[in-house]
Amino acid sequence: MLNKKVLLVSFGGFVVVFSCFLLAQKNDKKKLQNEPVKLDVTFFPTPYDVVDKMLELADVKKDDLVYDLGCGDGRIVVTAAKRYGCKAVGFDIDPMCIKESIKNAQISNVEDLVRIEERDIFTVDVSEADVITLFLLPKLNVRLIPQLKKLKPGARIVSHNFDMKGVRPDKVIEFISSEDREQHTIYLWTAPIQKED
Repeated sequence: MLNKKVLLVSFGGFVVVFSCFLLAQKNDKKKLQNEPVKLDVTFFPTPYDVVDKMLELADVKKDDLVYDLGCGDGRIVVTAAKRYGCKAVGFDIDPMCIKESIKNAQISNVEDLVRIEERDIFTVDVSEADVITLFLLPKLNVRLIPQLKKLKPGARIVSHNFDMKGVRPDKVIEFISSEDREQHTIYLWTAPIQKED
């Protein structure tokens, strides 16, 4: 059984269980291969209409390659493939999320466009991606900066609800989801990103 930690976050006065999909504690390769995966938080899905808005803000095109770092149940990569006909790769460290993502790609008949990998997001080479999607805590977004600096010029990064300290976004939009009736913030950055001093 996975050892999971839950993070409580207050939104509008309500305390909710929050997840960032894919957060690995610091482990060496040996531990990652031989011991149960340790997650900092549990899976918490992005509403589908927020997913749509994220992909719209990223201006996804058919020829794009979309990476979702912390793919959860695969809804972002599956939606990108279904709606835009593009290739998409989801990365997660939770084996249960991996199974669910693969199943959802199959149900949606996009398994020819969608690939799901069980990986620690902080080890992923993102340089080939045209679009990166995130739903991680700000401190984890910051940890990704060295990887995101390797994106090709013009690649887009969209983050649900959390910014990236020290890197000014190109655009920020507020969106009220019809699914949970909550306000969501979506951030957009375009490569090359430059961390401010």
